[in-house]
Amino acid sequence: QVHLVESGGGLVQPGGSMRLSCSTSGTIFTSYTMAWYRQAPGKQRELVADITNIGYTNYADSVKGRFTISRDIAKNTVYLQMNSLKPEDTAVYYCNLVVGPLGYWGQGTQVTVSS
Repeated sequence: QVHLVESGGGLVQPGGSMRLSCSTSGTIFTSYTMAWYRQAPGKQRELVADITNIGYTNYADSVKGRFTISRDIAKNTVYLQMNSLKPEDTAVYYCNLVVGPLGYWGQGTQVTVSS
């Protein structure tokens, strides 16, 4: 079985920064694309960023230039560094192991951007 656990969320002021972490276990971490999604109240879950098994990254237009996805192979962890945060970034953030038709999901971590 595969387990993904997100952490690092919380309350942050507009313009601030926050780093989310996703710890993985139960599979060969280095062989798969990892992704971050988010879901705001009343909205569809959307792809925020992903990083492939060979290190290529992709970002949603709404976060490009502000967010950075990375992975630490030794720690089996993927990160989402979020800078210049805006209130519209408020959402539950989920990490996803991209494998098969559904992938594997963590439980999510709440990010609230507010003054």
